[in-house]
Amino acid sequence: MARIAVLGSANMDLVVRLPRPPRVGETIFGTAFSLVPGGKGLNQAVAAARAGAEVSFLGAVGRDEFGTMLRDALLAQGVDVSRLIEVDEPTGIADVHVMDDGDNSIVVVPGANHAVLALADQDRAMIASSDALLTQFERPLPLVHEALRAARAAGVRTVLTPAPVLPVGSDLLGLVDVLVPNAGEARALAGRDDDVEAARAISRQATTVIMTRGERGQLIARAGQLVAERPAYAAEAIDTTAAGDTFVGVFAARSALGEDVDGAVRAAAVASGISVTRPGASTSMPTWDEIESALAAWREPTG
Repeated sequence: MARIAVLGSANMDLVVRLPRPPRVGETIFGTAFSLVPGGKGLNQAVAAARAGAEVSFLGAVGRDEFGTMLRDALLAQGVDVSRLIEVDEPTGIADVHVMDDGDNSIVVVPGANHAVLALADQDRAMIASSDALLTQFERPLPLVHEALRAARAAGVRTVLTPAPVLPVGSDLLGLVDVLVPNAGEARALAGRDDDVEAARAISRQATTVIMTRGERGQLIARAGQLVAERPAYAAEAIDTTAAGDTFVGVFAARSALGEDVDGAVRAAAVASGISVTRPGASTSMPTWDEIESALAAWREPTG
């Protein structure tokens, strides 16, 4: 069994479905509302667990009902929550607007996710006993940096989603084995307007860069060179909220289970494509049986 430690955020998503974004000063009617466990960390943990990995979650929630709900949601997926600690700050929330065309906009109030600034000894031990560390930028940057250093010192593979994108240098990116930005994040990190040039530039710092580009597929770069371009798994999107997190979680799980980069990217692309056909964040993520079945039936475009 592959073991993955996820250092990340846990939010309660307050999801509103609406026909279009409201204009400034305008009130419009939504068509649906739901509470969905989310946060990039929780989402990626669920995706990795459903893809077959043994997952431990390093996070923080408040002593409130949302915190209890998030803990229960992780437990229901078989995720180890022994390092999901309770703090005095309220549990983080995300205000998610999902448009009828599937696009979304999100406002996050971090709350408890920003209350912890350093690793505990138990956190270091959990990272060191894992095959991979998966993390993002929804926890304080010094904490993320410390976790990456701890993983590198223990010989643990590191996978980072640089979201929300922040200005970071080679001191942090040099600790990353696999960086998985979307196109906008990659261009912002690299200071380049072209996707290929951005992927190539960042890969001179992080070991491998996998840029996700929605329906345009993925670019894979290493050591300053573009090494592969992969197609997207075509699907009719109704909600793209957790597409990126699904991709990263499944990629990390399948890599830890022994898949090469190309195979893990292919599985992740299929999983991401399935997720956009369903509403919600963690609730939209497929199981490995679903992914495997879709992989067997997928005929990739040629030419």
